[in-house]
Amino acid sequence: MDAKVRLYVDQPLGRGQAVAVGPDQANYLFAVMRLAPGAGVLLFNGRDGEWLARVADAGKRRGVLLCEAQTRPLLAPPDLWLLFAPVRKERTQFIVEKAVELGVARLVPVTTRYTQSERWRHDKHVAHVIEAAEQCGATFVPDLAGVQPLAQVLKGWPDGRELFWADEALAGQSGAMGSSALTGVIAAPAAILVGPEGGFSEEEKALLRGLPFVRPMRLGPRILRAETAAVAALVLWQAAAGDWR
Repeated sequence: MDAKVRLYVDQPLGRGQAVAVGPDQANYLFAVMRLAPGAGVLLFNGRDGEWLARVADAGKRRGVLLCEAQTRPLLAPPDLWLLFAPVRKERTQFIVEKAVELGVARLVPVTTRYTQSERWRHDKHVAHVIEAAEQCGATFVPDLAGVQPLAQVLKGWPDGRELFWADEALAGQSGAMGSSALTGVIAAPAAILVGPEGGFSEEEKALLRGLPFVRPMRLGPRILRAETAAVAALVLWQAAAGDWR
């Protein structure tokens, strides 16, 4: 396969389908990557799998790609959500990118008592989701929910979905639930919750401990930073109950 560029497009994909690209993508494909008519491009839209397309028209501000053949079908991750409190700019981006790479179906940013972050830019983080999917070869694009208070998310929690809470208070407790305990859980639906840099408040901890669908989870002998905790929890769940087995 001669395609060296992989691109997300929000358009239908299928054999013979023409895909129009706008100014930003045209600039990237034809000015930055210098693709000429006939060059191959891998396309995905999160619904129709991955397709090999050829450049049919290459202009300065627009272009047309023609789908030739499907290279991979849609491969959805397990029905796993990640709930996380936004942290500082680069670290929030790290959480979003790594969650996509590790395989989640949905990202749910939540505000907590000690959440400290810059203003949430939903459009910017959607772009990070797409960029991560482009880079890691995913054919599925996780949904990114709008930021909501944690209590509101928990109040409307769906039946049948367990929530694994990365509880920093369990660090170093040998009897606490760790990765081995995950082997007995149903693979999906499930969710993981990691807190902000300042941890959860006592009121939030009491709320979480009182909910029947919440299972506290230990992430090892040391207290982890928020972004490290997100990665560690996702890796443990995927290895024990997800599509890494």
